[in-house]
Amino acid sequence: MEKVKIAVLGLGNVGKGVWEIFENNMTEIKNRSGYEIEIGKILVRDTSKNRGLHIPNNILTSDIEEIFADDDIKIIVELMGGINPAKDYIMRAIESKKHVVTANKELVATNGKEIISKARQNGVLFLYEASVAGGIPVIRGIEESLTANKIKEVVGIINGTTNYILTKMAHENLDFATALKEAQEKGYAEADPTADVDAFDAMYKLAILTYLSFKTNVSIDNIYREGITNITSYDIQNAKEFGYTIKLLAIAKEMDGKLELRVHPTMIPSTHPLSNVNDSFNAVFIKGNAVGDLMLYGRGAGSLPTGSAVVADIISILRTNMTVTGSSNVILDMPILPAENSISQYYIRMNVHDQSGVLAQIATIFGANDVSLSSIIQKGKNDNLVSLVFITHKALDGDIKKSIKLLEQLSTVDSIKNVIRVENFDE
Repeated sequence: MEKVKIAVLGLGNVGKGVWEIFENNMTEIKNRSGYEIEIGKILVRDTSKNRGLHIPNNILTSDIEEIFADDDIKIIVELMGGINPAKDYIMRAIESKKHVVTANKELVATNGKEIISKARQNGVLFLYEASVAGGIPVIRGIEESLTANKIKEVVGIINGTTNYILTKMAHENLDFATALKEAQEKGYAEADPTADVDAFDAMYKLAILTYLSFKTNVSIDNIYREGITNITSYDIQNAKEFGYTIKLLAIAKEMDGKLELRVHPTMIPSTHPLSNVNDSFNAVFIKGNAVGDLMLYGRGAGSLPTGSAVVADIISILRTNMTVTGSSNVILDMPILPAENSISQYYIRMNVHDQSGVLAQIATIFGANDVSLSSIIQKGKNDNLVSLVFITHKALDGDIKKSIKLLEQLSTVDSIKNVIRVENFDE
């Protein structure tokens, strides 16, 4: 059996997972790839650090030049994360005619077009299955299994940290801060959780899914982004009363030849399959014009699930005998719908002064801005303030924003406490 050498850049959680998978599943990997795989080098900052793995010392290196100087290394696996120096190393690898596998969603989302073009020019493969939804084969599913479809919509729970937090808030009535702390203690959230709770992570992944599903390169600046830090247990309880569950969704839809791209907390019907995706699990819901509705579900993060996707990409490269075959290079570059032109239902919660005529004032403002109300609930009273909760019919985002701005100017409105989109999947 022919032998091939690979190099791994980075030995964090995913790097450790890749090493463990090779250790435990080497026989299966050999049989499925047709090659004997040797990890020739692993790039680390500190070669003397104890990582709890049985890795020969001669494999570890802190010098990237050792890897580029070794002509026997045919595949480089980038697991460092971030933009720099990861991008520089990947571009150098491609220029050296080495195939590349990465799990780096930020890099793929922001620099994927350039890297993919560079890989094509140099006749090497650049694979990134692990960059979205961990061990769920969503990228390969879209690129291979769904190629006969015109994809109309992709909706995903693609960040395990926020899904864990929202699950704890919904099932155990925890507040956001407590649920976040528990997520950090379990290792689901970083010490600085900004990338997750402010939805940057999900935004990067949606950019990748958009490229794959709609053949459109997307600037992350064109994706509407909103995190979960304003979600309260009170909102979650209200959602339950309306028959909804709150999830952080990444949404890409084709609307009359334009793409609607947004990442935000969303109320979805409690009967929908996505509402039952809990804890750190991920799921991607795809609507194709031939296959209909399809949902892929599984672990969206973790050393072994993500490592599984990385190793699967390595095997895919080897199954081609490391030869690049013809592939579609058609880019449609569909226009992106401005966020204010997107249409949705909305949940709006506000505190108002308990006096006559307030509801009429509010209804007048909504009506003047083409916002129709579906449901209105009064929720308790505190210090002469009452909480009003509205569910609107479908409305333009811009009309909602204009209404909110005018409502905040009313002396009878104390504060707008929250605005959350509602998705009913009815079209």
